[in-house]
Amino acid sequence: MSEKVAFIGLGVMGFPMAGHLSRAGLDVAVYNRTPARSAAWHRQFTGRVAPSPAAAAADAQVVFACVGRDADVREIALGAQGALAAMAPGAVFVDHTTASAQLARELDGHCRELGLGFLDAPVSGGEQGAQQGRLTVMCGGAPDTFARAAPILDHYARAVRLLGPAGSGQLCKMVNQICIAGVVQGLAEGIHFALRAGLDAAAVIEVISQGAAQSWQMDNRHATMIRGEYEHGFAVDWMRKDLDILLAEARRNGARLPLAALVDQFYADVQAAGGGRWDTSSLLSRLEAQAADGGGADQ
Repeated sequence: MSEKVAFIGLGVMGFPMAGHLSRAGLDVAVYNRTPARSAAWHRQFTGRVAPSPAAAAADAQVVFACVGRDADVREIALGAQGALAAMAPGAVFVDHTTASAQLARELDGHCRELGLGFLDAPVSGGEQGAQQGRLTVMCGGAPDTFARAAPILDHYARAVRLLGPAGSGQLCKMVNQICIAGVVQGLAEGIHFALRAGLDAAAVIEVISQGAAQSWQMDNRHATMIRGEYEHGFAVDWMRKDLDILLAEARRNGARLPLAALVDQFYADVQAAGGGRWDTSSLLSRLEAQAADGGGADQ
């Protein structure tokens, strides 16, 4: 008999992630706040559509969640129709949402009281990684809980790692976002400089990507950035949510993040220009707009 799992949240990430579980032959129940999204998933994959998080989780051995914000996680986990109260003792709740470490520790406490396992397990790799089943999963929780969930996570991940107790996965994801923010800003400035200098920006990137400047962002985003296309990947609105979480954590732990704080302000400028749904590489649009208005380098 195949293992029973539930997946709560069928957004751009959760939809294909739940699909990989179905294709792997698991007995999958899904729930999404917008029923039409669940119906679309059901037309493409084999599984059961549940009317609530509780109904999805009731007989599942592992319950996965991938929603938007801390408040959304609390609602689907602890609300009136939340998953945790419906889960059988010994089951595991895995939260893929990028959320606060405080929330992860809170959920871990609730799960312990109910005899459940818990993992905070945010992911990196974007929509493309989710569709290809090549996500990186950063986990926090108990080793025995991780050992139970890891073989299932492998259905949509290329790398799965336990970093420490509950909250450690979220803290690792914060490190991930800090690094991405700096790399994208650097790439945006490099392309902007090349364009203003009259260089063939594509040729420049072709050369420098073979050396120390190479990055995933450079390999996967430079061409669309040069064309001014920002409809790919992770949205600015969501990046600002993540930056808000990690900057709050930095205030608590004393870390100094001047670059992340500065890039957060730059993303606020992109939002103000109507680019909240553009992908994070749209930092270049801000520089190009300032140059067109006659502005020089940021002071």
